[in-house]
Amino acid sequence: MEPRRPTKPAAEEEGPMEACEVTRLQEELLWAALSSTSPRDACRAAAVSPAFRVAADSDALWACFLPCGRDLPPLADGESTPCRKKDLFLRLSGSPVLLPCGLVSMWLDRETGARCYMVPARELSIG
Repeated sequence: MEPRRPTKPAAEEEGPMEACEVTRLQEELLWAALSSTSPRDACRAAAVSPAFRVAADSDALWACFLPCGRDLPPLADGESTPCRKKDLFLRLSGSPVLLPCGLVSMWLDRETGARCYMVPARELSIG
């Protein structure tokens, strides 16, 4: 009895693989799909392909994860606002920002993009 030879997978027999279909999609479609996910998933998608990486680094995508302009907290005096939306998101999720009222701090959750607030215990009242 002759030993059995391993067979090649069907994909190897067909020849070179065609380019990934994702690369044929427009960047706007990719970031629109990524904007319905979370910041964490958008960062993970950047590892999928160069097309996803471009979409995951676009300002249009990261603007979706930031609060709208009027709800965006001011940064500390002397601190410049980052030019890229992704950098601004990372700044706001890295450490709390004191809101103009002076007592409440706000930051963005890095994984979900949710707004988080911190109020000093002395400012709370149970009635």
